[in-house]
Amino acid sequence: MRKTLSVRRLPMLALALLAACAASGSSDDGAGGLTEAPRGAFGSYLVGRMAISESDTRMAADSLLAALREAPEEPEVLTRAFIATVLDGRADALRLARRLPDNAIAQLLVAGADAQAGRWDRAEQRFRALPRQGATQVLQPMLVAWAQQGRGQTDAALATLRPLTEAGRLRGLHALHAAMIADLASRPRDAERYIRIALTETEQPTARLIQVAAGILARAGRDAEAIRLLDQNLRSQDDLALESGEEGRRRLLASQPVAAPVEGIAEAELALAAALRGQAAPEFSLLLTRLALRLRPGFAPALLLAADALAQEDQHAAALALLDDVPEGDAMAGAAALRRATYLERLNRQDEAATVLRRLAVARPIAWQPLARLGDLERARSRWVEAVEAYDGAISRIATAQSQDWPIFYARGIAQERAGRWPRAEADFRRALELSPEQPFVLNYLGYSWVEQGLNLAEARSMLERAVALRPNDGNIADSLGWALFKLGDMPGAIRWLERAVEIESRSSVINDHLGDAYWMAGRRREAEFQWRRALALGPEQGEGPRIEAKLRDGLPAGTPPRP
Repeated sequence: MRKTLSVRRLPMLALALLAACAASGSSDDGAGGLTEAPRGAFGSYLVGRMAISESDTRMAADSLLAALREAPEEPEVLTRAFIATVLDGRADALRLARRLPDNAIAQLLVAGADAQAGRWDRAEQRFRALPRQGATQVLQPMLVAWAQQGRGQTDAALATLRPLTEAGRLRGLHALHAAMIADLASRPRDAERYIRIALTETEQPTARLIQVAAGILARAGRDAEAIRLLDQNLRSQDDLALESGEEGRRRLLASQPVAAPVEGIAEAELALAAALRGQAAPEFSLLLTRLALRLRPGFAPALLLAADALAQEDQHAAALALLDDVPEGDAMAGAAALRRATYLERLNRQDEAATVLRRLAVARPIAWQPLARLGDLERARSRWVEAVEAYDGAISRIATAQSQDWPIFYARGIAQERAGRWPRAEADFRRALELSPEQPFVLNYLGYSWVEQGLNLAEARSMLERAVALRPNDGNIADSLGWALFKLGDMPGAIRWLERAVEIESRSSVINDHLGDAYWMAGRRREAEFQWRRALALGPEQGEGPRIEAKLRDGLPAGTPPRP
């Protein structure tokens, strides 16, 4: 909902705000002219707009509320202040919403407050008055149904949703809410029927749908099917992945997804928020998530979605603060801990991130994900031995490795290679390819490593040609193939691929250095010297600078590759 002011509207707003600024006592030079930049409403408004663009919701809310105090009748400031207070989770939002009868988000907030107060008739009236277009058109039937359920009218609520569960593009979403309404009303057979529609009609079930569906099936007496559904999706759903084993299943099945109709409204708002975030509408998505959290504080899926949205805008400290509200015993607490570690790492608080991951590994003794993430963290810090130890622990928790587990063997292989343990690294790369043979990054890493060591050059060439075919626009892989051809003495082929690599990754010191070597061996001395100088200018890796300088001084021995 990020509006931009029209060219005609902006001067009018500026004049109104400058007038408010003058009324608030801005200083002047005695001759009617301002001697400093505008302050008061105009300055606060501009600061607020800038803060919104930077996703700093706290500063935006503070500044726009200050502007509104100076210019309380200015509609644009009112709307902006309202949006900022919603995004920042402020109590002021409801007071401002009551002044915006034509704003859909404001009316959703007011209707939610009516629902919380048990004024279900008013809530339903507001829901029915929402615009029948855009995002609110999707929400409206679900909200009306939950308001009817709030009055205890389960039959009416299900009747509202029934036509939408039988046909339509969003049949699965409406069936999910019909299932939750029936589940709340203790109608297990109706709930089971609707949740089966939701599962069938949803191409890629979310973690929330899987959790809700498993609980409903269990309460309908389908325990074995509920457990099977969870087991089939635990590996593919990141937010459920930590909840393996009997204890994890118990947490997932422990409670009803919705304990009251107000929580159902929050579920509807969250579902649309998740869909909008996937459609590149981050601000509207965060607004809906904030509305859901006002109705359902501590709602872990909403907290995780809001934290993700803030982190995507580099507001990692704010994202961390949101995660503090995830209940400790919630089934999503493990997912929240993984995110906490990620945000701490991005804030350069790596030791704290490592502590979070170690504690999570103890709390989830079956789950491998915390130790795998710890390995990634240690690898990012170039602590290769520690990374290998963490990956060892993670892999020991994987009972039977499957195709989707190739990344952990690849990651451990990199750490092993950097730690100087080549035979173990090679075994890990081969294992990764056994699990998933068409992985270009593994093919590239293993093939290039062989080329660097002068090993298995023919097999390395075949691997690298396959990697290039899989990722034709990856400069590093093109460089690896070119370097393999250089080692095999195919200078025309080497130059062709190394030129392609430089074209894609023009600022890579390593790739420019390789191209210089190929030019030299092909007798193109001036071009070689140009590439070597460029490699030096681009900042070579540690220890590579003197080697490149030596080539500029002495060239390469005729007929001899520069490395073993």
